[in-house]
Amino acid sequence: MKLTDFDYVLPAGLIAQEPAPRRDLSRLMVVYRERAVIEHRLFQDLPEYLRPGDLLVINETKVIPARLPGKKAGGGANVEVLLLKPLDGRRWEALVRPGRRVRKGDVLLFGAGLFSGTVEESTAFGGRVISFTYAGDFPELLAKAGQLPLPPYIKKYTGDPFRYQTVYARQEGSVAAPTAGLHFTEELLAKIRAKGVAVKPVLLHVGLGTFRPVKAEDVTRHHMHAEYYEISPDTARAVQAAREKGGRLVAVGTTTVRCLEAAARDNGEVPAAKGWTDLFIYPGYRFKAVDALITNFHLPRSTLLMMVSAFAGREKILHAYRLAVEKRYRFYSFGDAMLIV
Repeated sequence: MKLTDFDYVLPAGLIAQEPAPRRDLSRLMVVYRERAVIEHRLFQDLPEYLRPGDLLVINETKVIPARLPGKKAGGGANVEVLLLKPLDGRRWEALVRPGRRVRKGDVLLFGAGLFSGTVEESTAFGGRVISFTYAGDFPELLAKAGQLPLPPYIKKYTGDPFRYQTVYARQEGSVAAPTAGLHFTEELLAKIRAKGVAVKPVLLHVGLGTFRPVKAEDVTRHHMHAEYYEISPDTARAVQAAREKGGRLVAVGTTTVRCLEAAARDNGEVPAAKGWTDLFIYPGYRFKAVDALITNFHLPRSTLLMMVSAFAGREKILHAYRLAVEKRYRFYSFGDAMLIV
């Protein structure tokens, strides 16, 4: 399976630079896995496609201000650190730009000297392990010195930073938003619950595994970076209840899919679980738990595009993407959504 099998042409003007005026006014493309039908709706129409007894599963992770502009100590060059995940104590795995100028032993200063970090070593993925030195509460310092890590294809967004968080974000730890969830409002969630659809959270902290580019031409040789996930006993019981009622497991976003499938057993059961997953889903994968998927439109050659291709079929997804370009859907994080049923 070649990397070029997951390519498509996207005009730059279709890359969304800001969100829709209202979250649930994004467009929604509906793709049927078993039918040659594609529908074009608004996201606020989503409840029409859900049934009593279904379970909608959301990822309640919250994006941290993980992008840290700084300087090398001693009047050195400007640097930028993107925190990926905490290790132990005050140590974090991070990406650093420009990487060629940041070496083991370098001291980096952040927030005009508010705190510092010492580079301890390089990682197998081209990142760095940084040990931070600070007084006080690190999340508070991050809030002062850090920035929300908007993707590089969003060039000049100056709107409300909350629009890059889901309305149900609860647990800090992600370095990118689970973007399929950005379309939900509290009112829309209330309508979904009123229809007899349960809504339950899981947790997967989005890190390098989700957005790291695939470089291997043979995609099966790509190795996913592990991300932390949790499924609570309450959510596990809700999955079992939905199964007993004949309801569908509807995953909001590829991160939710990864979480559920990482824990799922071959018989479709999803137990309570927590840990790290490096599960890589590409065509040929047999889904054990997820029955329907809400997702955004993803980058060419990305692991996310490979996952949705595994779920609905590569040809069907690439056809849907060509149609989305033709009908001028908005792509990527602030863009429109797709429902696959």
